[in-house]
Amino acid sequence: MGFGGPVSAMISSLKNNKRERKSTFKKMKNHSSHSDSTNHLIFKNSATKEDLLLIKKKIRLENKRKLLTNGIGISLIALGITYFLIRLKF
Repeated sequence: MGFGGPVSAMISSLKNNKRERKSTFKKMKNHSSHSDSTNHLIFKNSATKEDLLLIKKKIRLENKRKLLTNGIGISLIALGITYFLIRLKF
């Protein structure tokens, strides 16, 4: 497959004009918060254990409601589709 001079010239031109890719490691290395160990996030515990338990119960109750509504909706749609499929066959 000896492509002559023009093809090899195009290939070498494309290789030479290729842009340099940025390395993720170099970006992280140059980032100021990565090298400075004093810039850590500090969170204050403002919620008590009782508050956290109350929040957990609320979230679980919301998830149960969502699951029930989605389940009822999907089952109604499935029943409707099966009803129409049965009506079409008979």
